[in-house]
Amino acid sequence: MSEEPIEQFEFDVEDVTPVLADTMSGADDGELFLETAVSESLVFDDGRLKSASFDSNRGFGLRCVAGEAFGYAHSSDPTLDAVKRAAETASAVKRGHAGVLAPPPAGTNRKLYDAVDPVAHPAFDTKVKLLQEIDAYCRTKDASVVQVSASIAGAKRNISIIRADGDIKTDIRPLVRLNVQVTVERDGRRETGSAGAGGRAEFDRWIAPDAWKPLADEALRIARVNLDAVDAPAGVFDVVLGPGWPAVLLHEAVGHGLEGDFNRKGTSAFAGRMSQQVAAKGVTVIDDGTMEKRRGSLTIDDEGTPTERTVLIEDGILTGYMQDRMNARLMGHKPTGNGRRQSYAHPPMPRMTNTYMLAGNHKREEMLESLKDGIYAVNFGGGQVDITSGKFVFQCTEAYRVKDGKVVAPVKGATLIGDGPTALTRIEMIGDDFEMDPGVGACGKAGQGVPVGVGQPSLKISGLTVGGAGS
Repeated sequence: MSEEPIEQFEFDVEDVTPVLADTMSGADDGELFLETAVSESLVFDDGRLKSASFDSNRGFGLRCVAGEAFGYAHSSDPTLDAVKRAAETASAVKRGHAGVLAPPPAGTNRKLYDAVDPVAHPAFDTKVKLLQEIDAYCRTKDASVVQVSASIAGAKRNISIIRADGDIKTDIRPLVRLNVQVTVERDGRRETGSAGAGGRAEFDRWIAPDAWKPLADEALRIARVNLDAVDAPAGVFDVVLGPGWPAVLLHEAVGHGLEGDFNRKGTSAFAGRMSQQVAAKGVTVIDDGTMEKRRGSLTIDDEGTPTERTVLIEDGILTGYMQDRMNARLMGHKPTGNGRRQSYAHPPMPRMTNTYMLAGNHKREEMLESLKDGIYAVNFGGGQVDITSGKFVFQCTEAYRVKDGKVVAPVKGATLIGDGPTALTRIEMIGDDFEMDPGVGACGKAGQGVPVGVGQPSLKISGLTVGGAGS
């Protein structure tokens, strides 16, 4: 694949800029987004290669913005005629509108990841061999293992963003992920554990045994823990969250509410609360798209704006929102590099990148010791969130009952129920053990999915509702 997406289309910048200039005349903003992408996924399940898929696509999306509305048209046809037809559709939104076209975003020489192709390298046979080794390792390590599922996925996206004045921004984005799931059985009872890792890098760092064995060991550890788990209690408990991946609760219950579009429209629980106390003292939440090789990082966003480290909440005070270009203009703010889209077939919108809470000064042991009767939630699975209210329900995949400061037993079926704005104010202790997640996050919004990162230290939150079948 060429390193320049424009070369995969049957026109060049000089051909298309007159079309864009006519399309954007009288508009407030807009761009032509070009994308070429390849992806590959392999799943090794129950001792054999269960599936292998490869996908290649190419297309463009043309957006014209007028006030609070935009016209969008996309096509997989790589011709100039297709762009002209798309322009007729997208430009309809500006009828009766007399805007001034916004200048293009500033450029950047920063590179957060290398222009590698994880689909082309390493070879297919090497990837299959890796999955076979993981399967054999898990089965050999513990006789209780009855099933192993290992998967590997890689992708490379090349994008170009062209504006009416001929300004062009490009980015080459690799993305990889390795997952291991293990099922164990004892006395007729089966339980499962899983672990994964990934980022914007080549596969080489995960193919070495010292990289993938810890993932297999972690999946096996969680499965063993779940074999001993008892039904989770139901009621209101103080809860200690583990570091790293449990920040998915922060991402869903708080992060979406800090995206610019929800606040501009007044549908977020945080709308109109800028400069107000929205969280406990000591709570600082950041969205940072500039972390090297992280899953949620981007050199530029999908509008061409360089990503930033945006402080959203500082010491409990709401200080910022995540913005794309359109919402930033309408709110009188500046773009923060959070304009993201799933592919050329989707318009951009404000989205998170890597969202995390900074560390405090408490020890995790201190938090656990402070629980008279509580829950220690180490890992999370799926969840549901209402953006307007911030209400959430999250299922724990690894959790423990704590009594009188002692971890007494693992529990299964625990769900955490609450709302993000209230949970933020009930944070009593913030740990000194900050971690980012291992690189497995994906975020959905308005039918679009994008890779993201999350992170946090251990946290103690008082008075969360726990759903469970035990007592």
